[in-house]
Amino acid sequence: MTQPEIPVPAPEGRSSRRRDCRATAMQFLYMWDVNPSEDRAGVLLTFFTTQEHPREYYSFAEELINGAIDNQTKIDDFIKANAHNWAFNRIARVDLAILRLAIYELLHRRDIPPVVTINEAIELGKTYSNPDSRRFLNGILDKLKDSLDRPARTAAE
Repeated sequence: MTQPEIPVPAPEGRSSRRRDCRATAMQFLYMWDVNPSEDRAGVLLTFFTTQEHPREYYSFAEELINGAIDNQTKIDDFIKANAHNWAFNRIARVDLAILRLAIYELLHRRDIPPVVTINEAIELGKTYSNPDSRRFLNGILDKLKDSLDRPARTAAE
């Protein structure tokens, strides 16, 4: 018999739990890009022990991390095809981590409205990248949003 998941509320005065999870997922994807490993499970375990909350709090982040890494080739192909005037290897690694996270979410999380995903990615860019990143992120993510077969402002499921 499995134990029920114990909800962990977001700390007062801080962003939502999902926003925390997206930031954590972006940080892991950045770290993974800089130093990939054959032992993703072990690296995730170690990573989550360094976080502010228990691992259960970050279940959404873990789902996003695994999804982005599992689909990285397809995601990177989309970025390469749509990052006009940008060589892929010259994209800031923080922006690349944010894009990988958001593109995974746009393609595979139909329960999240695309505009929410894009807004969250832009907020991550404002916090962790340079002032120009939001235009870059928005440009690429808007192209994907426009090609989706679902409403932009509501969840599909």
